[in-house]
Amino acid sequence: MAKKIFSYNDAVDELEMILNQIENESLDVDQLTEKVKRAGYLIKECKKRLKTTEDEVNKILENFDNE
Repeated sequence: MAKKIFSYNDAVDELEMILNQIENESLDVDQLTEKVKRAGYLIKECKKRLKTTEDEVNKILENFDNE
């Protein structure tokens, strides 16, 4: 299965939508399982992006210190 490329903001928006559906109890059990799996995937991908961004910013800042 090919991974869909999405922006960080798109992922956060989708996570908020899933959370609202769960809070409103608008999902049946089968949908809930799939939505929780999707939320887990989105959280994992967002954490990776945040870590990558943090590493890149730190490298840039280190270069300023070395100049």
